[in-house]
Amino acid sequence: MARYKQIGNERIQLTAEEETALNAKEKAWSDKSAERKLNRIKEIRLQKLKDLGLDDYEIKALMGA
Repeated sequence: MARYKQIGNERIQLTAEEETALNAKEKAWSDKSAERKLNRIKEIRLQKLKDLGLDDYEIKALMGA
């Protein structure tokens, strides 16, 4: 599917190189976003265990780390 860029009032189709670079940039952003989401989920799980009254040693033992 062709992708375009807007320059002024003109709509121009991206070259193959521009499209490849844009796809790589979007994939990197998506990967980083997924990593941040996973880290946030881990933080939430850890906080829930602490809210239940477990200390760091108990949480480590529970997680097998």
